[in-house]
Amino acid sequence: MLAIDDDRLDDVFHALSNPTRRALLRILSSGPARVSELAKPFDASLNAISKHLIVLERAGLIRREGDRRTSACVLNVEPLRSADAFFAFYRQFWRGKLDQLAAYVEGETR
Repeated sequence: MLAIDDDRLDDVFHALSNPTRRALLRILSSGPARVSELAKPFDASLNAISKHLIVLERAGLIRREGDRRTSACVLNVEPLRSADAFFAFYRQFWRGKLDQLAAYVEGETR
């Protein structure tokens, strides 16, 4: 299993716990965007969107490129790989349990 930084994983799950932040990540999956562009689809102030972006940035899910005045936000998928590795362990665990259950049920029906 991939070594996972628990503090970083906590930040990632916190960032992903909000539907606005998840929507922002979906938008950024199409390419870099400025804060004003990111705010357009939402009924929220630039300040509110900026606060969401700070949470995403703290989790490492986005980074800003360019100078402060004209910076663009860019998606960084690396922290999502850590979250996927966390879930991969449990997918494998449950797959094994379901295989055991299937073998048991098939044994009972014979």
